[in-house]
Amino acid sequence: MSQTQEITPSTLGEASVPKTRSLPSRALRQLRGSVSGKIGLALVLLVIIMALFAPIIAPHSPYTIRNEHRLLGPSSYYPLGTDEFGRDILSRIIYGARISLQVGAISVIIALIIGGILGLISGYYGGWTDTIISRLLDIVFAFPDILLAIALLAVLGPDLRNVMIAIGVVYTPSFARVVRGPVLAVRSQEYVEASRVIGASAGRTMFRHVLPNVTAPLIVQATIAFSFAILTEAALSFLGLGAQPPEPSWGSMLNAGKRFMELAPWMAIFPGLAIMIAVLGFNLIGDWLRDVLDPRTASSR
Repeated sequence: MSQTQEITPSTLGEASVPKTRSLPSRALRQLRGSVSGKIGLALVLLVIIMALFAPIIAPHSPYTIRNEHRLLGPSSYYPLGTDEFGRDILSRIIYGARISLQVGAISVIIALIIGGILGLISGYYGGWTDTIISRLLDIVFAFPDILLAIALLAVLGPDLRNVMIAIGVVYTPSFARVVRGPVLAVRSQEYVEASRVIGASAGRTMFRHVLPNVTAPLIVQATIAFSFAILTEAALSFLGLGAQPPEPSWGSMLNAGKRFMELAPWMAIFPGLAIMIAVLGFNLIGDWLRDVLDPRTASSR
């Protein structure tokens, strides 16, 4: 007579028990196999190091005017040359990283908080609440980003703080849309219904049970929005609506350099490269995070 043996994980062996990789391990595994991820991480770290250690790294003061050194080309003393006031371009680019990261971080936080809350409310309640919020977001979406930012700055005034507010408002609808879609799918899940049944408030259900399940697309959106915020700040500063002189904003440096393209092309080339490096770095990081957080690919890694 054959005996039936109880099947347990020990009898099957460890190889038959599926192992779920943690998020940090998946991220490192994905990074090792991603050339673009490594490049993006290196570029972002470069910009962050420039911003954090600007007083140590910068060879000269970004504000000191030396008329006798104006429009000098790249040399050992001025690696990237000087501008029309004799200021060191390399030092101004290094200090300009602080402005770009500050604007990017604060504007993204503004858009993340406001857009996240609007997306949660819209997706969770649905009905007329969803309709009203969606139509308001459509109105904001109808305007080009830079045009809407210029209109807001025309009301608020050209100032770095107002630039952060304007960019945050411009990108709020993007975060709201990113949150709304997953919330519509999550709100009908059993654990959400169970939270309602036991008498949890709508706020507790949204922030305790729904929000943690939509953080992955939020992280990716925040990274990509960070790069666009840097680009938008540079565009606004180029138009004279962002950081005001003598602040070393990359956009204002690019605006000043366009007048000397034939005489001193380095004035425009190097700030433009700084903008390109920062935007490219955050975009590549966003693509890498999207691959790491994608549940369809997580199980295969």
